[in-house]
Amino acid sequence: MARFTATVPVDAPAERAWAALVDWPAHARWVPLTAVRVLTDSAEGVGARFCGRTGIGPLGFDDPMEVTRWEPPHGTEPGHCHVVKQGRVVLGEAWFDVVPLGPRRCRVDWTEDVEVVPVRLTRPLRGLLEPAGRLAFRSTLRRMAAEVEGADGGRPGDGDG
Repeated sequence: MARFTATVPVDAPAERAWAALVDWPAHARWVPLTAVRVLTDSAEGVGARFCGRTGIGPLGFDDPMEVTRWEPPHGTEPGHCHVVKQGRVVLGEAWFDVVPLGPRRCRVDWTEDVEVVPVRLTRPLRGLLEPAGRLAFRSTLRRMAAEVEGADGGRPGDGDG
């Protein structure tokens, strides 16, 4: 498996960052060439399922996932969400933590532990997948952070840091 973690500070309350991250369709605004749809009646909680479609037209792949752990941040306690990837192209799991750093700041740590099908390709490509994944997810999280921070009047430096 290839594993990478991306970490981004967010100048907004942990609850706001959490709400953005678990708004699965919103990921399409931050992840290039990707659309996300919810597959279950509820997008929240353990058992929620959603699917990211990455590509252009018929050239692409689906990345269906199911939430297996759902613990929103509360007060000074971090939030944790864990999903299992159930697709034909990308397998494995992903999880993120939203760590409060005060009432108006938090940190998002996103980890992916994935295999690309055919899985025999993951090991030789691991040296490329891990840094590329870290770079891509850091960029994605920065776009999310900018959006969340903008919801607070566009004062990214106005945290309690």
